Amino acid sequence: MPYDRIPNPFRFWKQDASAALVVFLIALPLNLGIAMASNAPLSAGIISGIVGGIVVGLISGSALSVSGPAAGLTMIVFNAIEVLPSYSVFLTAVVLAGIIQIAFGLAKVGWISLFFPSAVIKGMLAAIGIVIVLKQIPHLLGLDSNDFGEMEFFQKNGENTFSEIFQAFLGIEPGPLIIGLISVAILLLWNWKKVKRLKFFKLLPGPLVVVLIGLLLKIAFDPIPILKIEKAHLVSLPVVNGWATWFAELSTPDWSYLLNTKIWMIAFTLALVASLETLLSVEAIDKIDPEHRQSPKNRELFAQGAGNIVTGFLGGIPISAVVVRSSANLDSGARTKLSAILHGVLLAVCFFLIVNVLNQIPLASLAAILLFTGYKLSRPILYRSYLRLGKNQYRPFFITIIAILLTDLLIGMVIGLAVGLYYILKAHYQTPFSLEQDQEPDSGKQSLIIHLGEIVSFLNKSHFRNFLDQLPSDSKVVIDASHTRYLDQDVLEMIHDFKQTAQERNIRLEMRHLPRYRRTFS
Repeated sequence: MPYDRIPNPFRFWKQDASAALVVFLIALPLNLGIAMASNAPLSAGIISGIVGGIVVGLISGSALSVSGPAAGLTMIVFNAIEVLPSYSVFLTAVVLAGIIQIAFGLAKVGWISLFFPSAVIKGMLAAIGIVIVLKQIPHLLGLDSNDFGEMEFFQKNGENTFSEIFQAFLGIEPGPLIIGLISVAILLLWNWKKVKRLKFFKLLPGPLVVVLIGLLLKIAFDPIPILKIEKAHLVSLPVVNGWATWFAELSTPDWSYLLNTKIWMIAFTLALVASLETLLSVEAIDKIDPEHRQSPKNRELFAQGAGNIVTGFLGGIPISAVVVRSSANLDSGARTKLSAILHGVLLAVCFFLIVNVLNQIPLASLAAILLFTGYKLSRPILYRSYLRLGKNQYRPFFITIIAILLTDLLIGMVIGLAVGLYYILKAHYQTPFSLEQDQEPDSGKQSLIIHLGEIVSFLNKSHFRNFLDQLPSDSKVVIDASHTRYLDQDVLEMIHDFKQTAQERNIRLEMRHLPRYRRTFS
């Protein structure tokens, strides 16, 4: 159901406000981590989060997706900032990328997301769940050397996902570990079926309790040297000294490089990757939406384009819809896009008013929340269900997971799509027809009826040729194309060639509903 059909977007304001608070708390360190990994100013990550929440949220037709700085764009942004003369020139590319995305939306290219098989989309969700869990384990144990929100297998600090976990176990910090374990215990309690029925637990979301308890524990641990939570293990927001100072420091686009071809190449790359990541994220969230709503994809591209134009003018980094935040949004009870908008408002207000309080939140508390979000995306039951579907489904599913784990989201999705398309083509190649066997009532001879499929392409030519060659002699064969919408000229020519050889094998051939055949000569 499209969001437009929801009569009152404020009817679930309590659930949306609660979810917005949780997403806001998760988005804060993610926005900063991605900005840092992109070699951009830290404030650029906050700007992008605000714009992704408010601007994109207001225009978007998706009820649950949340937009902001995306890990999948990190390397593109990093390289662009490195090769361009200044950050202001890079912002010009961001604005142009937004204009290109709006053009994508107006050209209605959102249909491209429909070409990704369900097994690949579900594999992407499962892989992101695993990556989230693996990436949060070090933060849970007190090792915060990698950026919070970083998703790539090979990290900037020279480690990879697994070696980072190994290093974390070698140097466990007692304070963050205790907070992390207590946070996990709270979330387990809040997700216990018997407890979830109680009114108190319905009114107060578990993730919010985790953050509040984390703050209290941090304060309680301060006088104890062995448990004291160091600054490196806390949220780290830049302190703003007044609105006027902040606005004066904002970067703006430098239009003097507008005609530079390098700017346009970077803009197109940003638009293409951000659009693809958005479409995949929205498609993935729609699949796990309990209300089974379908987001309008072209409108989403338009909304993302508008968001990138605004974030470019304000000095932010590019944005897209993001699965991690969107999943946390859904998991926290969000019902409409009001949650995404409110999370943007909270980012804007709190960035100026309570930065010092936010900087006391332990990363271990947020890691526990994300760890639970990751687990829900990658439940064991999902793997069992795909193993039952056969290799044409479970192989693309598992290969997508492995590829994303060992590379990153976009490369893994391309590999998963290639494998998925291979199995689709293979299935199409192997099943261009069905066979029905019968006996003629008069002579008792074997009669074979070949029912051609809806689409028989040149890919089926070799398989169909081998099948015709193996037909028994001295039989009756009927080739029925009554349900065929497309029959390739090569296959039709092969059938008519078989008509000539069939006589030599005493095969009586009957053709039903085949299109008129005109032989071509070279």
